[in-house]
Amino acid sequence: MNVIIANRYSAMLQNLNIDIIKRMDGEFSVDEIISTFQNFYFQRMILDITALKNYKDIKTLQKLSISLDMDKVILLLDDSEESSSTSYLSKLISMGIYNFTKNIEGIMYLYNNPNTYRDVAQYHQLDDVKEVVVEKFGPSSGNRIIGIKNINAGAGATTFTYMMKKQLQKNYTVAAIEVDKRDFMYFGDKDMESTSNDQLGNTIAKYSDRDIILVDMNNSNAAQAICHEVIYLLEPSMIKLNKLMLSNPRALASYKDKKVVLNQSVLSSKDVLDFEYESRIKVFYNMPPLDERAKDIQGMDPFLLKLGFERQSNGENTKKNKLLGLFNL
Repeated sequence: MNVIIANRYSAMLQNLNIDIIKRMDGEFSVDEIISTFQNFYFQRMILDITALKNYKDIKTLQKLSISLDMDKVILLLDDSEESSSTSYLSKLISMGIYNFTKNIEGIMYLYNNPNTYRDVAQYHQLDDVKEVVVEKFGPSSGNRIIGIKNINAGAGATTFTYMMKKQLQKNYTVAAIEVDKRDFMYFGDKDMESTSNDQLGNTIAKYSDRDIILVDMNNSNAAQAICHEVIYLLEPSMIKLNKLMLSNPRALASYKDKKVVLNQSVLSSKDVLDFEYESRIKVFYNMPPLDERAKDIQGMDPFLLKLGFERQSNGENTKKNKLLGLFNL
Protein backbone atom coordinates (compact mmCIF):
# COMPACT_ATOMS: atom_id res chain seq x y z
CA MET A 1 0.00 0.00 0.00
CA ASN A 2 1.12 3.53 -0.79
CA VAL A 3 1.19 7.05 0.63
CA ILE A 4 0.52 10.34 -1.15
CA ILE A 5 1.49 13.73 0.26
CA ALA A 6 0.18 16.43 -2.07
CA ASN A 7 -0.19 20.19 -2.31
CA ARG A 8 0.07 22.15 -5.58
CA TYR A 9 -0.15 18.98 -7.68
CA SER A 10 -3.05 17.44 -5.77
CA ALA A 11 -5.28 17.18 -8.86
CA MET A 12 -2.57 15.42 -10.85
CA LEU A 13 -2.03 12.87 -8.11
CA GLN A 14 -5.76 12.08 -7.95
CA ASN A 15 -5.34 10.16 -11.21
CA LEU A 16 -2.66 7.73 -10.02
CA ASN A 17 -3.70 4.12 -10.54
CA ILE A 18 -2.21 2.74 -7.32
CA ASP A 19 -3.58 1.54 -3.99
CA ILE A 20 -3.49 4.25 -1.32
CA ILE A 21 -3.32 3.55 2.40
CA LYS A 22 -2.88 7.16 3.53
CA ARG A 23 -3.10 10.58 1.88
CA MET A 24 -2.21 14.02 3.25
CA ASP A 25 -3.04 17.27 1.46
CA GLY A 26 -1.54 20.63 2.37
CA GLU A 27 1.85 21.98 3.39
CA PHE A 28 3.81 20.20 6.11
CA SER A 29 7.09 20.65 7.93
CA VAL A 30 9.73 18.01 7.48
CA ASP A 31 9.36 17.11 11.18
CA GLU A 32 5.63 16.48 10.71
CA ILE A 33 6.27 14.13 7.81
CA ILE A 34 9.03 12.29 9.66
CA SER A 35 6.97 11.85 12.84
CA THR A 36 4.01 10.55 10.81
CA PHE A 37 5.84 8.07 8.60
CA GLN A 38 9.08 7.10 10.34
CA ASN A 39 7.45 4.00 11.86
CA PHE A 40 4.64 3.66 9.31
CA TYR A 41 4.83 0.78 6.84
CA PHE A 42 4.27 1.76 3.21
CA GLN A 43 5.33 0.41 -0.16
CA ARG A 44 5.88 3.76 -1.88
CA MET A 45 5.50 7.42 -0.90
CA ILE A 46 4.58 9.89 -3.65
CA LEU A 47 5.75 13.25 -2.33
CA ASP A 48 4.71 16.48 -4.03
CA ILE A 49 7.72 18.64 -3.22
CA THR A 50 5.51 21.72 -2.73
CA ALA A 51 3.86 19.90 0.21
CA LEU A 52 7.17 20.18 2.04
CA LYS A 53 7.72 23.52 3.79
CA ASN A 54 10.99 25.20 2.88
CA TYR A 55 11.70 22.61 0.20
CA LYS A 56 13.96 24.96 -1.75
CA ASP A 57 16.49 24.67 1.07
CA ILE A 58 18.35 21.43 0.34
CA LYS A 59 18.87 20.88 4.08
CA THR A 60 15.13 20.17 4.36
CA LEU A 61 15.45 17.23 1.96
CA GLN A 62 18.62 16.15 3.71
CA LYS A 63 16.80 15.91 7.03
CA LEU A 64 14.09 13.84 5.36
CA SER A 65 16.67 11.52 3.78
CA ILE A 66 18.26 10.75 7.15
CA SER A 67 14.97 9.64 8.72
CA LEU A 68 13.10 7.88 5.89
CA ASP A 69 14.05 5.16 3.42
CA MET A 70 14.39 7.27 0.28
CA ASP A 71 14.38 4.18 -1.94
CA LYS A 72 10.62 4.12 -1.27
CA VAL A 73 10.04 7.81 -2.02
CA ILE A 74 9.14 9.21 -5.44
CA LEU A 75 9.67 12.96 -5.44
CA LEU A 76 7.42 15.04 -7.72
CA LEU A 77 9.41 18.19 -8.47
CA ASP A 78 7.96 21.58 -9.40
CA ASP A 79 9.19 23.98 -12.07
CA SER A 80 10.92 26.42 -9.74
CA GLU A 81 14.40 27.54 -10.70
CA GLU A 82 15.88 26.23 -7.45
CA SER A 83 14.53 22.67 -7.53
CA SER A 84 15.08 22.33 -11.28
CA SER A 85 18.75 23.30 -11.16
CA THR A 86 21.51 20.78 -11.87
CA SER A 87 23.09 21.56 -8.51
CA TYR A 88 19.85 20.80 -6.63
CA LEU A 89 19.39 17.47 -8.43
CA SER A 90 23.03 16.59 -7.82
CA LYS A 91 22.62 17.19 -4.09
CA LEU A 92 19.50 15.00 -4.04
CA ILE A 93 21.55 12.21 -5.59
CA SER A 94 24.29 12.72 -2.98
CA MET A 95 21.69 12.04 -0.30
CA GLY A 96 20.53 8.81 -1.96
CA ILE A 97 17.41 10.34 -3.53
CA TYR A 98 17.28 8.88 -7.04
CA ASN A 99 13.55 8.77 -7.80
CA PHE A 100 12.43 12.22 -8.91
CA THR A 101 10.30 13.37 -11.83
CA LYS A 102 7.99 16.19 -12.99
CA ASN A 103 5.00 14.34 -14.46
CA ILE A 104 2.50 11.58 -13.89
CA GLU A 105 4.12 9.32 -16.47
CA GLY A 106 7.43 9.60 -14.64
CA ILE A 107 5.78 8.69 -11.34
CA MET A 108 4.27 5.52 -12.78
CA TYR A 109 7.52 4.56 -14.45
CA LEU A 110 9.51 5.00 -11.22
CA TYR A 111 6.81 3.17 -9.28
CA ASN A 112 7.45 0.08 -11.40
CA ASN A 113 11.13 0.70 -12.23
CA PRO A 114 12.91 2.52 -9.38
CA ASN A 115 16.11 4.30 -10.33
CA THR A 116 19.54 3.19 -9.23
CA TYR A 117 22.58 5.45 -9.05
CA ARG A 118 23.53 4.44 -12.58
CA ASP A 119 20.25 5.89 -13.90
CA VAL A 120 20.93 9.36 -12.47
CA ALA A 121 24.72 9.49 -12.45
CA GLN A 122 24.75 11.93 -15.38
CA TYR A 123 23.22 14.60 -13.10
CA HIS A 124 25.71 14.03 -10.31
CA GLN A 125 28.40 16.61 -9.66
CA LEU A 126 30.84 14.98 -7.25
CA ASP A 127 31.79 18.31 -5.63
CA ASP A 128 28.24 18.42 -4.24
CA VAL A 129 28.75 15.16 -2.32
CA LYS A 130 31.23 16.71 0.10
CA GLU A 131 29.18 19.92 0.33
CA VAL A 132 26.06 18.03 1.42
CA VAL A 133 27.97 16.03 4.02
CA VAL A 134 29.81 19.06 5.39
CA GLU A 135 26.55 21.02 5.71
CA LYS A 136 25.29 18.35 8.09
CA PHE A 137 28.33 17.25 10.05
CA GLY A 138 31.49 18.70 8.56
CA PRO A 139 34.49 20.40 10.09
CA SER A 140 32.36 22.88 12.05
CA SER A 141 30.94 20.03 14.14
CA GLY A 142 34.36 18.49 14.77
CA ASN A 143 33.52 15.43 12.70
CA ARG A 144 36.41 13.93 10.73
CA ILE A 145 35.87 11.45 7.89
CA ILE A 146 38.94 9.44 6.94
CA GLY A 147 39.11 7.05 4.00
CA ILE A 148 41.41 4.02 3.87
CA LYS A 149 42.24 2.53 0.47
CA ASN A 150 44.62 -0.12 -0.85
CA ILE A 151 47.14 0.81 -3.52
CA ASN A 152 48.11 -2.79 -4.21
CA ALA A 153 45.79 -5.76 -3.78
CA GLY A 154 45.68 -7.19 -0.28
CA ALA A 155 47.45 -4.27 1.37
CA GLY A 156 45.17 -4.70 4.38
CA ALA A 157 42.71 -1.78 4.33
CA THR A 158 39.89 -3.68 6.06
CA THR A 159 41.97 -4.91 9.01
CA PHE A 160 43.83 -1.57 9.16
CA THR A 161 40.45 0.21 9.46
CA TYR A 162 39.44 -2.14 12.26
CA MET A 163 42.66 -1.56 14.18
CA MET A 164 42.41 2.23 13.75
CA LYS A 165 38.87 2.16 15.12
CA LYS A 166 39.82 -0.15 17.98
CA GLN A 167 42.62 2.12 19.13
CA LEU A 168 40.90 5.46 18.49
CA GLN A 169 37.75 4.50 20.39
CA LYS A 170 39.74 4.51 23.63
CA ASN A 171 39.68 8.31 23.40
CA TYR A 172 37.08 9.25 20.76
CA THR A 173 33.67 8.20 19.52
CA VAL A 174 34.28 6.27 16.29
CA ALA A 175 32.31 4.45 13.60
CA ALA A 176 33.65 2.53 10.59
CA ILE A 177 31.94 2.00 7.24
CA GLU A 178 32.86 -0.46 4.50
CA VAL A 179 31.74 0.22 0.92
CA ASP A 180 30.54 -2.50 -1.48
CA LYS A 181 31.88 -5.44 0.54
CA ARG A 182 30.73 -7.45 3.56
CA ASP A 183 34.01 -8.22 5.35
CA PHE A 184 33.20 -6.10 8.42
CA MET A 185 30.72 -8.75 9.57
CA TYR A 186 33.64 -10.96 10.64
CA PHE A 187 34.77 -8.47 13.29
CA GLY A 188 31.46 -8.62 15.19
CA ASP A 189 31.48 -4.89 15.98
CA LYS A 190 28.10 -3.08 15.97
CA ASP A 191 29.76 0.22 15.07
CA MET A 192 31.27 -1.21 11.89
CA GLU A 193 28.73 -1.20 9.06
CA SER A 194 28.82 -2.38 5.45
CA THR A 195 26.96 -0.34 2.86
CA SER A 196 26.77 0.27 -0.89
CA ASN A 197 28.33 3.11 -2.85
CA ASP A 198 24.81 4.41 -3.54
CA GLN A 199 23.90 4.57 0.16
CA LEU A 200 27.19 5.84 1.56
CA GLY A 201 25.95 9.38 2.17
CA ASN A 202 22.94 8.14 4.14
CA THR A 203 25.05 5.68 6.12
CA ILE A 204 27.55 8.38 7.08
CA ALA A 205 24.67 10.61 8.16
CA LYS A 206 23.61 7.95 10.69
CA TYR A 207 26.91 8.46 12.52
CA SER A 208 26.96 12.26 12.43
CA ASP A 209 27.35 12.35 16.22
CA ARG A 210 30.72 10.55 16.15
CA ASP A 211 34.06 12.32 16.41
CA ILE A 212 35.57 10.15 13.67
CA ILE A 213 34.13 8.12 10.79
CA LEU A 214 36.51 5.70 9.08
CA VAL A 215 35.63 4.53 5.57
CA ASP A 216 37.09 1.39 4.01
CA MET A 217 36.69 2.79 0.50
CA ASN A 218 37.40 -0.09 -1.87
CA ASN A 219 36.53 1.41 -5.30
CA SER A 220 33.88 3.89 -4.19
CA ASN A 221 33.76 7.20 -6.10
CA ALA A 222 31.35 8.65 -3.55
CA ALA A 223 33.81 7.90 -0.73
CA GLN A 224 36.58 9.66 -2.63
CA ALA A 225 34.46 12.81 -2.69
CA ILE A 226 33.08 12.61 0.85
CA CYS A 227 36.21 11.87 2.88
CA HIS A 228 38.13 14.82 4.28
CA GLU A 229 41.35 12.87 3.78
CA VAL A 230 42.43 9.48 2.49
CA ILE A 231 45.16 7.11 3.72
CA TYR A 232 46.61 4.99 0.94
CA LEU A 233 48.06 1.62 1.99
CA LEU A 234 50.91 -0.05 0.18
CA GLU A 235 52.28 -3.41 1.25
CA PRO A 236 56.00 -3.21 0.33
CA SER A 237 56.77 -6.91 0.08
CA MET A 238 58.87 -7.76 -2.98
CA ILE A 239 56.24 -9.91 -4.66
CA LYS A 240 53.42 -7.40 -4.23
CA LEU A 241 55.49 -4.41 -5.31
CA ASN A 242 56.76 -6.26 -8.39
CA LYS A 243 53.26 -7.37 -9.33
CA LEU A 244 52.05 -3.79 -9.04
CA MET A 245 54.86 -2.32 -11.11
CA LEU A 246 54.64 -5.02 -13.79
CA SER A 247 50.95 -4.35 -14.23
CA ASN A 248 51.57 -0.59 -14.45
CA PRO A 249 55.10 0.86 -14.33
CA ARG A 250 53.66 4.26 -13.36
CA ALA A 251 51.28 2.88 -10.74
CA LEU A 252 52.78 4.99 -7.94
CA ALA A 253 53.05 8.26 -9.86
CA SER A 254 49.59 9.47 -8.85
CA TYR A 255 50.39 9.09 -5.12
CA LYS A 256 53.18 11.66 -5.08
CA ASP A 257 51.33 14.11 -2.80
CA LYS A 258 49.14 11.59 -0.95
CA LYS A 259 49.28 10.09 2.56
CA VAL A 260 50.98 6.81 1.67
CA VAL A 261 51.42 4.30 4.49
CA LEU A 262 53.64 1.25 4.09
CA ASN A 263 51.50 -1.37 5.81
CA GLN A 264 52.67 -4.66 7.35
CA SER A 265 56.15 -3.41 6.57
CA VAL A 266 59.44 -4.91 7.74
CA LEU A 267 61.48 -2.20 6.02
CA SER A 268 64.13 -0.37 8.02
CA SER A 269 64.42 3.41 8.00
CA LYS A 270 67.19 3.12 5.41
CA ASP A 271 65.02 0.83 3.28
CA VAL A 272 62.23 3.42 3.40
CA LEU A 273 64.60 6.17 2.26
CA ASP A 274 65.71 3.99 -0.65
CA PHE A 275 62.08 3.27 -1.51
CA GLU A 276 61.22 6.98 -1.49
CA TYR A 277 64.14 7.74 -3.80
CA GLU A 278 63.22 5.00 -6.27
CA SER A 279 59.46 5.61 -6.24
CA ARG A 280 59.64 9.44 -6.04
CA ILE A 281 56.91 9.46 -3.39
CA LYS A 282 57.08 10.54 0.25
CA VAL A 283 56.05 7.89 2.77
CA PHE A 284 53.73 9.27 5.46
CA TYR A 285 54.29 6.35 7.85
CA ASN A 286 56.06 2.99 7.96
CA MET A 287 53.68 0.64 9.80
CA PRO A 288 55.08 -2.69 11.06
CA PRO A 289 52.92 -5.84 11.31
CA LEU A 290 50.47 -5.49 14.21
CA ASP A 291 48.32 -7.94 16.16
CA GLU A 292 44.68 -7.05 15.53
CA ARG A 293 43.65 -9.36 18.39
CA ALA A 294 45.49 -7.30 21.02
CA LYS A 295 43.30 -5.33 23.42
CA ASP A 296 45.62 -2.36 23.17
CA ILE A 297 47.23 -1.96 19.75
CA GLN A 298 49.88 0.46 20.96
CA GLY A 299 51.80 0.29 17.69
CA MET A 300 48.98 2.36 16.16
CA ASP A 301 49.44 5.29 18.52
CA PRO A 302 52.47 7.00 16.93
CA PHE A 303 50.67 6.89 13.57
CA LEU A 304 47.46 8.30 15.08
CA LEU A 305 49.44 11.04 16.79
CA LYS A 306 50.99 11.97 13.47
CA LEU A 307 47.45 12.25 12.05
CA GLY A 308 46.70 14.78 14.79
CA PHE A 309 44.81 12.63 17.31
CA GLU A 310 46.51 14.07 20.36
CA ARG A 311 44.39 12.23 22.91
CA GLN A 312 46.33 9.08 22.06
CA SER A 313 49.26 10.49 24.05
CA ASN A 314 47.58 10.08 27.44
CA GLY A 315 49.59 7.38 29.17
CA GLU A 316 52.99 5.95 29.98
CA ASN A 317 52.67 3.20 27.38
CA THR A 318 51.94 5.78 24.71
CA LYS A 319 54.92 7.88 25.79
CA LYS A 320 57.06 4.81 25.35
CA ASN A 321 55.57 4.23 21.92
CA LYS A 322 56.30 7.81 20.93
CA LEU A 323 59.95 7.28 21.83
CA LEU A 324 60.13 3.97 19.99
CA GLY A 325 58.30 5.50 17.05
CA LEU A 326 60.75 8.34 16.50
CA PHE A 327 62.30 6.53 13.58
CA ASN A 328 58.99 5.69 11.90
CA LEU A 329 58.15 7.91 8.99
